[in-house]
Amino acid sequence: MAPAADREGYWGPPTSTLEWCEENYAVSYYIAEFWNTVSNLIFILPPIYGAIQTYKDGLEKRYLAAYLCLTAVGLGSWCFHMTLKYEMQLLDELPMIYSCCVFVYCLYECFKYKNTVNYALLFLLITYSVVVSIVYLDLKEPVFHQIMYGTLVSIIVLRSVYIVLWVYPWLRGLGYTSLTVFLMGFFLWNVDNIFCDKLRALREKMPPVVGAVTQFHAWWHILTGLGSYLHILLSLYTRTLFLKHRPKVKFVFGIWPVLLVEPPKKL
Repeated sequence: MAPAADREGYWGPPTSTLEWCEENYAVSYYIAEFWNTVSNLIFILPPIYGAIQTYKDGLEKRYLAAYLCLTAVGLGSWCFHMTLKYEMQLLDELPMIYSCCVFVYCLYECFKYKNTVNYALLFLLITYSVVVSIVYLDLKEPVFHQIMYGTLVSIIVLRSVYIVLWVYPWLRGLGYTSLTVFLMGFFLWNVDNIFCDKLRALREKMPPVVGAVTQFHAWWHILTGLGSYLHILLSLYTRTLFLKHRPKVKFVFGIWPVLLVEPPKKL
């Protein structure tokens, strides 16, 4: 039975195996979870810019794939939270697995010669993606997905820590910022799940705009979107340093970090 604060909307009753703490159709008749939906813009727009810049710089296609996979996660999550339909939930959750597999490949291939392909790792990650997809489609158990996703994130974190501690220690700021922002998002994700009843009761006493600040699942999107984007910057920075390029992090409008890569100096 839907909570009292939820309303009926354009997409009908939810069919997803998960619902979040945001009140359904409270802001718009056409968007089930408004704040959880629009917060996905951070997954969509910055990675598109990163993909365009990567293409212009002539960098390896796997980093173009990394940015586009992050955009795919944002689009899938947008559709899921807008509709709360099971099919759209899969469009959100499965790309999370696939994008992390791309991140793992990029990060573990940072110190290889250009134009090489690690077929063993590629096969392992594709197999992992396929098996997780098949099992999840059969089980329909969100906890299974969360464990499989968390496993990939842990592998990424361990490799990132190795790089910033032992290979390029001057990248610690970027690496630790990415990790800290992601962990902050994970913390708020748990707060949103555990204290949902109290958060909903609190919002009833607050003006709508102020209450929007307590939509912690939306903050999870914002913080993990930023953390994932910074991770791609870290991975790409590491790779271009190894290839003797000259990468520099600059800030668009003094706020948003982007990576500009100059080719190696000709001797």
